[in-house]
Amino acid sequence: MNTTTQSLTLEEFLQLPETKPASEYIEGQILQKPMPKSKHSLLQLQVCNAVNDVTAKAKIAYALPELRCTFGGRSIVPDVAILLWRNIEFDENGEPIDDVRIAPDWTIEILSPEQSSNRVIGNILHCLQHGRKLGWLIDPGDRSILVFRPNQSPVLCRDRDRLPVPNDIPLNLTTAQVFNWLKIV
Repeated sequence: MNTTTQSLTLEEFLQLPETKPASEYIEGQILQKPMPKSKHSLLQLQVCNAVNDVTAKAKIAYALPELRCTFGGRSIVPDVAILLWRNIEFDENGEPIDDVRIAPDWTIEILSPEQSSNRVIGNILHCLQHGRKLGWLIDPGDRSILVFRPNQSPVLCRDRDRLPVPNDIPLNLTTAQVFNWLKIV
């Protein structure tokens, strides 16, 4: 992950051109996320599909990959941002506005080998500190998912452990089911 220590405000950062992979603004630093690799991308796609399959048509929530969310002095790009429908802002054409200025209701990060787990956890905790209810840190390296909720200790889920999801989302998943998505043949 590349770090830039330019002296920019959050609003100045938001005026910069987007980078690939995305950069985030955290505590006055610009941090570029690592380029996703195949396992990361596959898990990201499958999580979005699983959530959207049970929520999108019913207008419950929508899962989006790599959505910039700016709130509480940070601008982060979670691997998967799930917004409850009631929290999505729409323009006059009935389309979602581009600039999301709230924390995702449920944030999911997929740890890459070259990423700092503490930086990623810091973004999840930032979402929880701004009124959100759930964060997952998926670690493909050890096939575990660390679950974060406000005012609770993190829970490490493995194998057949049932994964918590927001109450509004009718999704039943185990840790093993998530990692079985990596088997594409």
